Amino acid sequence: MRRVGKKSLRQMFAIAVSVTAFMMMGTVAQAEEVDLNIGAAAVLDSDETTKETNQEVLITAGAMADESLIPAGSDDADETEQSDEERETEQEENESEDFSFAMANVDNSVNVREEPGEEAPVAGKLFKNCGATVLEQGEGWTKIQSGNLTGWVSNDYLIFGEEAKTMMEEVGTLKATVLTDALRVRKDASEDAGVYKLVKNGEVLTAVEELDGWVSVQVDSETIGYVSSEFVSVEFATEHGKTTQEIADEEREKELAKLSKNRGAVPTSVSDVTVLAALIQAEAGNQPYEGKLAVGAVVMNRVRSGGYPNTIIEVITAPGQFPPATNGTVAAIAARGPSSSCMQAAQAAVDGQTTVGGALHFGRVGKAAGIVIGSHVFY
Repeated sequence: MRRVGKKSLRQMFAIAVSVTAFMMMGTVAQAEEVDLNIGAAAVLDSDETTKETNQEVLITAGAMADESLIPAGSDDADETEQSDEERETEQEENESEDFSFAMANVDNSVNVREEPGEEAPVAGKLFKNCGATVLEQGEGWTKIQSGNLTGWVSNDYLIFGEEAKTMMEEVGTLKATVLTDALRVRKDASEDAGVYKLVKNGEVLTAVEELDGWVSVQVDSETIGYVSSEFVSVEFATEHGKTTQEIADEEREKELAKLSKNRGAVPTSVSDVTVLAALIQAEAGNQPYEGKLAVGAVVMNRVRSGGYPNTIIEVITAPGQFPPATNGTVAAIAARGPSSSCMQAAQAAVDGQTTVGGALHFGRVGKAAGIVIGSHVFY
């Protein structure tokens, strides 16, 4: 119900007082045998002084009535209602939080699902300090996008609004995204400075500071380089989530890095390298280079192991180990000269390079569980 303001109360009270005065005059007129109409006319046609006196009485009476109905200091009802609405709107604006952005609230990681629900397939993961754009909010679940990852996360593992903004400011960093095919990371903020490395289009660098025409970036934990600001896009951002495929690719790269860790060179003669190259060609001549290197690495792992002879020739010619070495094939290839790729793989294996870690055996795919390269499995 709409509240009645002071102005309205005053008008109502004035009308009531006028009616009361009119009735009293009528009573007096009857007592003095004066025509009621004349008395009414007298009231309505009273001089200016009487009007002013009556107005003072009415205002005083109205003020008394207002004080009994409206708290002291209150404005007119219309003004009060408008003020309340404004205050409510302002309060809603102040209290409303921005739910367009969220941060992962986890110690390690949380699964991002293809649909809302614990049974839905996993699309990827959000990790600690990862931020995400909110696409949609459901009952207890929020659809997010973080990097290439899109999916649903339980609200139990997200924070929103001011809390998310504060966290983002604490953990976020400047990122410089490369916008050209090959960008030089220079040793100083000058086109004449030396180059640390080249970075490709789309690669994201950790930026340190934006300078005049340049952006300083992290080359590694101890080195700062510089890239032209013309060829990068710089923004303040958080880490982002990863799809299941991205996670699998990273795990594969880590595994390959471990398998490719140099195992140390073994002193050999030119003839040893040639014999090893000949064995590689006999066993893996039609395989990719990684497969050729893997065969050479198996031989060198045996040389190092202590469980086999400690020379290349002895390992290769050991009974029952490498049939091409005992049936004359290796000797024939060595005599006419192995291919350049097999010689390269043999020398790399001797120098300690490997694509299969410390594997000691290999065979056709399906023979055992292990690292598959081409048509061979290494274990």
